Amino acid sequence: MIDARRGAFRLFRFAGIDVYLSWYWFIVAVIEIADRSTAYSSPVWNAAEYFALFLIVLLHEFGHALACRQVGGAANQIVLWPLGGVAYVSPPPRPGATLWSIAAGPLVNVVLLPILFALDAASHGLASSASPDVALLVRNIFYINIGLLLFNLLPIYPLDGGQILRSLLWFVLGRARSLMVATILGFLGTAGLVVLAIRWQSIWFGLIALYAGSRCVTAFRAARSLSAIEKSPRRHEFICPACKASPQVGDFWKCGRCGAMFDTFQTQAVCPACQSQFSGSQCLDCGRQSPMAQWAGGPVISSAPL
Repeated sequence: MIDARRGAFRLFRFAGIDVYLSWYWFIVAVIEIADRSTAYSSPVWNAAEYFALFLIVLLHEFGHALACRQVGGAANQIVLWPLGGVAYVSPPPRPGATLWSIAAGPLVNVVLLPILFALDAASHGLASSASPDVALLVRNIFYINIGLLLFNLLPIYPLDGGQILRSLLWFVLGRARSLMVATILGFLGTAGLVVLAIRWQSIWFGLIALYAGSRCVTAFRAARSLSAIEKSPRRHEFICPACKASPQVGDFWKCGRCGAMFDTFQTQAVCPACQSQFSGSQCLDCGRQSPMAQWAGGPVISSAPL
């Protein structure tokens, strides 16, 4: 899968969230600013427009991250790169929590709509004759925000629209099937992006299609793994202290040291490959990490958590 964090440097930290910027962003910025050099009377306005795009994307990603934290999830990294932004969020594995974490991003764009509309009206009413560049800049920012909102809401996984659809399906189909359906639709949407990239000879649509396709492949594998977990029998002698679910039977836990997959409850939290011992295990249903001593019937082991 394409990793947006490669070739990125830390820009700043806000509210406990590290914001990274890809070096490729500067290359694309120069290309885009030069490509629209005739839109304004000075390249400075082109740079201001691209910087506004940067801010809108950043606010969008902070919407995802802060909403994820609000529902008890983890979110501590945002990466801005040429194709937009990526907020690395890990909400609790519940459909409502996932839905809010994803929907909060587009909601930021919705909130910006009346603000930018008012600024657009004011700029054309007061400053269009004195400074037409100001009016054009505000108008373009308004349309950029609309374009980002509509594009992100396309029901194509991994776009926000595709992930929102997956979250809604989760309520009806369950965790694994909803991800599988969203992924299949994502593959179809990726194929459509490829067609558009060829027809319009757009390298950007081609790159977006490549990114979406790689994410869909990863999600398809995750859906198959989740399906196997859901179908696995349970060990009723153990109970998760957080959600009270019994753990699955199977090699679904990964050793943090050697990477081997094993059944932590069968081996009493000992990796059979490297003999590492772990004090706790993650519940595959709720995602919570709990010490083995707190699982009903679980052994007391003192070491690093799995």
